[in-house]
Amino acid sequence: MPKSNIRRRLRDDSKRHFSAPQVILIGFAALILAGALLLTLPISSAGGQFTSPRTALFTAVSASCVTGLVVVDTGTYWSTFGHAVIITMIQIGGLGFMTMAVMLSIFLRRQISPRERMLAAQSLGLSSFGGTVSLVRRILAGTFIIEGVGALLLASQFIPVFGVGRGIWYGVFHSISAFCNAGFDLLGGYGGQFCSFTCFADNPVVAVTLMLLIVLGGIGFVVWDDLLNLIVRRKRLSVYSKFVLIVSGLLIFVGAVLIALFEWNNPATLASLPAGEKLMQALFQSVTTRTAGIDMINNAAMTESSQLVSMLLMLVGGASGSTAGGIKVGTFGVLVCAMLTFARGERDVVFMKRKVSHETIIRALSITGIDLALALSAALLIAGTSSAGLIPALYDAVSAIATVGLSLSLTPTVSLAGHIALMVMMFFGRVGILTFTYSILLRQAKKKSCITYPEIDMMIG
Repeated sequence: MPKSNIRRRLRDDSKRHFSAPQVILIGFAALILAGALLLTLPISSAGGQFTSPRTALFTAVSASCVTGLVVVDTGTYWSTFGHAVIITMIQIGGLGFMTMAVMLSIFLRRQISPRERMLAAQSLGLSSFGGTVSLVRRILAGTFIIEGVGALLLASQFIPVFGVGRGIWYGVFHSISAFCNAGFDLLGGYGGQFCSFTCFADNPVVAVTLMLLIVLGGIGFVVWDDLLNLIVRRKRLSVYSKFVLIVSGLLIFVGAVLIALFEWNNPATLASLPAGEKLMQALFQSVTTRTAGIDMINNAAMTESSQLVSMLLMLVGGASGSTAGGIKVGTFGVLVCAMLTFARGERDVVFMKRKVSHETIIRALSITGIDLALALSAALLIAGTSSAGLIPALYDAVSAIATVGLSLSLTPTVSLAGHIALMVMMFFGRVGILTFTYSILLRQAKKKSCITYPEIDMMIG
């Protein structure tokens, strides 16, 4: 066959394939629709009745996008089968469906194509796909080990309360939910509907275990790999991993201090607790806003200052390539560094003797601006179509687009338009921001324009 025909066939094959962003979007949409269909069945509800498509779809979107916003109490409304469907969607949504596909191929000993490696890397938020399969192996092994240890620790506290069978199941469910930063819980039958972990707020083992699971799930798989290499091979941490760990630590610490300050004398939250427990609850609130969505204090009872701090922490979220959402720690850190650099009149943004490219700064600005615009638009729609105030509406909108799951008790009561807006925010927060970032990278790589325009002195400030 002539070489020209071979090249033409290769081009035609590439055109028939979906792009990486399209595959990710379609994959998550298929996961959501399959989960919603299962949740509508009588076997999925505790009462044995059909569930409305609206409730099932909202729950499926929230679980697949590892958010945790719910319109019905997870523990009391859904059956054990329904809980299994939800936790399966959380696990697949947290790790990325392409990661799970690679895992299945590994188990079946099937050859993994370069295209599948690229898609798996993209679903994990990685910029290159070299060594993707070996990284996926380490991710899966680390995930199941961490979730297993977390399940054992949580089960040790649940078994005395719920019995052996339910205690083990609750340990497994909540360990996966916390590690995947999902925020779903099954404790509504014990502490009251939509109680989350407020009924275990005085249990330090549960609190510390959940915080460790949330942090480990939120720092990102690349940072995991670097930490493992540091421990095993004595390799230095990359600049990116140092950046993520430093910014994450500062956000958690500063958030905890501010929440403790604003809630210390609030009788509806921390005022009646001992000093040590106050600090623990403030730290937990700061950690859970990293897109975990598990709460031990009533968010609706917090002061507006604490709610604002929580919204800012939710918007940032976790690290790239993690189970967490938000604009990501790296994006926030780059924006802060750029702001300080430009305020000093300097041009180059430098961190640890490494220059941050202007393309990276532009991507960070784009992602942050789009997230803020969408969250504000959703909040206005929710407030305009219901009796909710703007602060609760904005809190839920930010929680949705950052895939957090914290709420001011508003989600079950909003209108159909509000639920649609929240579902769109959750889907974009988990999938859209990933594909949008990838699209920007492709455009920046391909678009090398030779055309320049005269500069203008635009007055700002």
